Parts: sequence; structure tokens; C-alpha cells
Amino acid sequence: MNYQLNRWYSLGYSRLQDLETAGREIRRVADNKPVFTKLAEAAVREGRWRNAAFAFRAAEFLTDPADPDKSVLYGRFVEAFDRGFADEGFERGLVPYGAGHLPTLRLRAVGHRRGTVVAHGGFDSFMEEFFCFWRVLADRGYDVVAFEGPGQGAAHRVHGLAHDHDWEKPTGAVLDHYGLEDVALLGISFGGYWCVRAAAFDKRITRLIVDPPLYDLVAAAGPVLRRILREMLARPALLNWSIRLRMRAFPVLRHTVRQALFMTNQLDAEPSAAVQWLLGMNERHLSSELVDQDVLLMGGEKDRFQPLKLFHLQRVAMVNAKSLSGRIFSSAEHAENHCQMGNLRLALRVMADWLDGAPGASS
Repeated sequence: MNYQLNRWYSLGYSRLQDLETAGREIRRVADNKPVFTKLAEAAVREGRWRNAAFAFRAAEFLTDPADPDKSVLYGRFVEAFDRGFADEGFERGLVPYGAGHLPTLRLRAVGHRRGTVVAHGGFDSFMEEFFCFWRVLADRGYDVVAFEGPGQGAAHRVHGLAHDHDWEKPTGAVLDHYGLEDVALLGISFGGYWCVRAAAFDKRITRLIVDPPLYDLVAAAGPVLRRILREMLARPALLNWSIRLRMRAFPVLRHTVRQALFMTNQLDAEPSAAVQWLLGMNERHLSSELVDQDVLLMGGEKDRFQPLKLFHLQRVAMVNAKSLSGRIFSSAEHAENHCQMGNLRLALRVMADWLDGAPGASS
């Protein structure tokens, strides 16, 4: 919860006093929805639409997918976002994909145009919540096309598209739709896996920013844990019992399992289906050896969700990259956490500087 409160603050559109209020009033995960909904409603009454949008997002984030309020809060987030950011000049679009559409949010470069960045978030993100990323990159001279793939945001909630790890397919659809070539691709959080997969199979992507790498969660585990996992997978009843037990004890695990089932349209499935989804992200599927672009890897030395070991494994696996740069952020920089929450200004400067002169970011 501490990380989430700092996340909303780092993204730049939440008031410190509101987050301090939330920190005092939230005592358990169940408190998150009513506390942030109250803060959002107050912001609406006062016409603080940007604050309202991110408070609705914070309320929605930890709401269980089976709770009907989750879709209501999502709708209110989008509505408040569009009102709060109406003067930013972004364009919304829809890319035909399967039986639905992929939503996009597009910002034009300010001043001299340097190139195009195509970008996406990760596990449970929305393209709107990373608007501070898109704004900084556009101000540095890059056209930005952010999109939500299957399982994410409106692609899932509005168009019903279930998640698919083969990320070259939605990325390729976006490139086709906008007629894009020679683009930089940015993947954030779990998107640090999917963007690598996309770059491996689509060479219209010429530069790649991975923030941070995920690579293969099982490969990062020790041999004892890998052996236990193999044994548990062979006993599905025991595996499901074990996951349910841990979900009651660990809210982060419950959120991860429930969100994975939600993204894949399997909310009624056994929790082991979420484990199978996670195992679908592995070094063989990722195909890192096919990445032959300029690459920037970014990681935090104390990332609890995608540990630094994954950064090093990904770096070693990129044997054919045209160039390979890495940046590990430290506690001294206040950027050691997941996706550099705590010092996004620094992280975005590193990204933009690398794009301006790629290759060239220092390790």
C-alpha cells in the first residue's frame, strides 16, 4: 500500500494532502476503495478533475474484478481524465483488432520532430495513467502513440479482448493502422516482457526501451523453488489449495491472481490458471536472441516486483542486439523502486537522452 500511495504521487496528478489522508485512513485493503472514492468525489465537487481522475483510478486499482463498482470506477476515471486533460491536445483512436478494437492515445511532437515512440504499460495499467511519460516525450520532440493491448484497459473492459502474450500481434496492428516505420517501443512494468517479444518479431521497431525487464520469473528463482514449482504443477489440487491459502494471507498475491484471471477472461477458473498465465512468460517464448535493435534496459536496485536479477538475465540473453545499454537506478537517486517510482523525472530524462542519441546511455 505504501508503494501504491507513492506511485500515485510520483505520476504527478495527485495531491500530497489527499495521499496523506489516504495513508492515515487505509488500514486494510478493503479500505482502499471507499477512501479513494471519497477523495475523488471531493475533487469532482471542487472541479479538480486531474486529482479526481487519479483518485478514481486508485479506488479502482485494488477493487476485486467481481465487484460491479470496478467498471463504474473505471468509467468515472476515463470521464474525469478527459475533462482534466482536455487542454493537452491528445487524440484518442481505435485500432481494429480481432472482434474488437485497441484504444490509442496520441500526442504530437512539440517543436522539431525527432521520431516516434510507441508505448504501452504492463499487467494492470491504463494508457492514461502514464500520461506524464507521454507528455515529457512529446515535449522532447517525439510523436507518442500509447496503446492498450488485449487484456488491458478499454481493450478488455470495453471490447472484451483477452490477454495474449504474443505482443507482436497488437503492436503490429497499431503500426499497421498508423503506417508507422522506424519506431522506438517502450514497455513499462510487465510491458518490459511484452515489448521484447514484439521487437523480436517486428523489425519496424528499431529502438527498444525495457522498463524494467521481466525475462522469466521461473529462471530467476533458485533451484529449490523451481523443483517445488514442478512438483506443485504435477498436483493441481494441491497447487490450488496452496494458492488459495496464500491469497488469504497476502493481498498482493490475491490481487495478482485475480487480475490475471480477469485479464484472460477466466474469473471463474481455478487460481492455478493464473500461474499458467505467468509461466507463459518465459525465456523460450520471449525469444531475446531475435532482438537485433538498439536496446535500453532500465531497472531499480530494490524493485520488489521485477527484481534486479531479471535485469541481468535479460541483458545476458540479448546476444544479437545492435547496441545494448543499461541503467540501474539507486536508492541514492530515490528511484530504486518498481518503474523508478520516486524519481520519474530522472527516469524520463534517461529515456529521452538515450532516444536523442541512441545508442549511448551509460551503464
